[in-house]
Amino acid sequence: MLIRMLKSSFTRGIKSKLLAILAITFGASLATAMLSVSLDVGDKMNQELKSYGSNIVVVPESESLPVEIDGVDFNAHGVDKDYIAEEDVAAIKVIFWRHNIVNLAPYLKASARVDGEQIPVIGTWFDDEIRIPTGEKFRFGVKEIKSWWKIDGSWIKDGQNKNQAMIGEKLANKFDLQVGDTINLDFANGAEIVNSGVKVAGIIDSGDEAERQIYLPLDFLQEVIGLEDKVDKIEVSALTTPVNDLARKAQADPEALSAEEFETWYCTAYVSSITFQIEEAIPGVVAKQVRQISESEGKVLNKIQLLMLLVTIAALISSGLGISSIMTTKVLERKKEIGLLKAIGASDFAVIALFVIEIVVVGIVGGGLGYLLGIGFAGLIGQQVFGMAIAVKLIVMPFILLLASVVALCGSISPLRIALKLEPAEVLHG
Repeated sequence: MLIRMLKSSFTRGIKSKLLAILAITFGASLATAMLSVSLDVGDKMNQELKSYGSNIVVVPESESLPVEIDGVDFNAHGVDKDYIAEEDVAAIKVIFWRHNIVNLAPYLKASARVDGEQIPVIGTWFDDEIRIPTGEKFRFGVKEIKSWWKIDGSWIKDGQNKNQAMIGEKLANKFDLQVGDTINLDFANGAEIVNSGVKVAGIIDSGDEAERQIYLPLDFLQEVIGLEDKVDKIEVSALTTPVNDLARKAQADPEALSAEEFETWYCTAYVSSITFQIEEAIPGVVAKQVRQISESEGKVLNKIQLLMLLVTIAALISSGLGISSIMTTKVLERKKEIGLLKAIGASDFAVIALFVIEIVVVGIVGGGLGYLLGIGFAGLIGQQVFGMAIAVKLIVMPFILLLASVVALCGSISPLRIALKLEPAEVLHG
């Protein structure tokens, strides 16, 4: 009997049922899109922010106070300055969160005279293929870390042609240099002055201090100034989880964490846990987060997720109001049917159960259609905003079906109360 009544209900009121399904579909599709984007936006935001530079800097723990004037380091190399062994740099890629290490680049800073003027010179990896301790090979270097640099000419690759250099735009203008020109650099190697002529491979337009510096292949600079296998800084670009209270507590003092808290923190990709693991992998170094990037990531991500939550809530409220209006009309249209059911002995629970089953079916159908439509919306958002697809997460589907059913039921509370108040004698009179 119940099945027959449900079939009759759906076949007789097909137009209103379609409107109800459409209302649920609208809310469920937007909820699906927002939830899918929200679950994936952390990684997308991380990747976007990585284009603005590294978020971790590694330096020697006992590094002496730098003595710099106009960007030129006047510390005596090898005397009272500590370094990181270049062979230890690749160890960063074998920490617990190795897959979150997107890129890295070591730096060795020196100074050279050009036409009698001291100029800062940086040795680094540009786009080098590096073998890590596990035997795997990766490409690391400033080409990806400094992806906002505009280069007139070309990048130096794999340390090839060691006598090549990349120079800042302001230096190029100052010394009237073009791509392909040769510039003579005089380095101090102890008491000896080493002269090296390097060819300009590219000119850097960066908008920062790099425009006043000269960049050389790391191994070439190490050889010239007698600091083989030495670097004084490493920049690391890592995908991280936004900071929360646990991360702040650990950042202040990891030893203050309980065993359970420490395990949770260590096994979560917070920037503080990654820096902690880097310090474990390379003894004698300090890994520090670049706060402008790591903190901005969390703030921007929280604002985006709050906006998506508010949009989703607004869409669900609209769907609920639409369902309420449609179901109120249906109840009023079927008041004689309700009165007749009550007159022949149906309880209030039986009447409500009939309508609730109808509503849940509408919610599930609308939720299913909304999920499929929402996946398309999420893909469109991913392509338009982030330039990449949003991952389809099947875990979203049962949540959306449940949410759609709950919204449909909540929107039907008022119509169901009307159905309960109907008196058989009144609606069947005449």
